[in-house]
Amino acid sequence: MDTIASATAGYTTLGLGFGRAPLMFRTATGTILGYLEEELQLAERPSFLATVYRTAKPFPHLILHNLFPAERLDGLVREIASLPEEEWVIHDEEHLSKANLRSAVDLGENGKRHVALLHSAEFLYLISEITGIWGLLPDPYLAGSGYHVFSSGGRFDLHADRNLDHNTGLTRRIAMITYLNRDWRNEYGGQLELWATDASHCEQVVEPDFNTTILFEVGEHNFHGVRPVQPPTGVFRRSFATYFHTVGNAEGITATPHNSIYAPSIYQHGHIFRKLALDYVIPPGIVRSLRQMKRKM
Repeated sequence: MDTIASATAGYTTLGLGFGRAPLMFRTATGTILGYLEEELQLAERPSFLATVYRTAKPFPHLILHNLFPAERLDGLVREIASLPEEEWVIHDEEHLSKANLRSAVDLGENGKRHVALLHSAEFLYLISEITGIWGLLPDPYLAGSGYHVFSSGGRFDLHADRNLDHNTGLTRRIAMITYLNRDWRNEYGGQLELWATDASHCEQVVEPDFNTTILFEVGEHNFHGVRPVQPPTGVFRRSFATYFHTVGNAEGITATPHNSIYAPSIYQHGHIFRKLALDYVIPPGIVRSLRQMKRKM
């Protein structure tokens, strides 16, 4: 132990480590960002971003603008347009209407280059610095992630994400979405909403503008959804999604698997006036009792 302490004396502590134990580590420039300076454009230091992330409401999240070089993302947009129809999975379900790439092996060169960055040790260390979650692992299969495309009429109702990766059994801890929509207008819809952990109201709205990236914690009460998408014909809401995982949860325990947990329909889009009417008609004491019952379910 003394030998290790002596050998690492003077090294810069970056909080890098395996599991929860920090590791003394020194890069060529004294910071992990030295490896990423040609790939990312961070306006603030990771320590500042970590504070913003961990104190954000309604649950930990961070919104970054212009994180990636614009030409890299333009390459992703061109690649989406070039992918043949048979390489997409179309979801048209009760709570969900969108398309996503069928398999990671169908990525073109631009997509593969982008994934290589997101799955690199340097990028994983950076995400750990921001989120405080160590031992993060990527998903080379891009299960439920990769390219997502919403056409007119698309939506993703209010939900909390699936907690386990179907391919590996790893626990999803962090979701990251980068939007690829130039000249997106507010009236097109498609905003990402972050709702209170009791799914009672929206607390944060994120515009799906080009080169806007959001990181957020995956949790059973971390409700979010996509507003109905209504762009002109030929305009699509595009994004690139990634999940980061650990072996087990914060306590190292593998949770009981579940798919997306959808909030009660009374809180979904198009039902808000019904909720208000019920709150007005039903006596407050009964409303409180019903909400307490919902929390226990």
